Amino acid sequence: MDTPYIVVGSPHAIAPARPRFAVIGRCWAALLDWKLRVQIRVRLNNLSDHELQDIGIARGEIDYVASHRAVDPRSAVYPP
Repeated sequence: MDTPYIVVGSPHAIAPARPRFAVIGRCWAALLDWKLRVQIRVRLNNLSDHELQDIGIARGEIDYVASHRAVDPRSAVYPP
């Protein structure tokens, strides 16, 4: 009779649990990213129009800047 035994600590014992933890990790990362976007929006909305103009952002661009942090909206005007 062949009875498969899974040894604690073997790759076969750990593999089924990894996808669940990966999903939780991605959800956690998405939550942290969302919180950061909210904080950026709040901080930028608290600035005056003159302060926003100093850093090169119009009030209408705040949502875009908060959502696309890796993209510099000034790059179209001032190419590197």
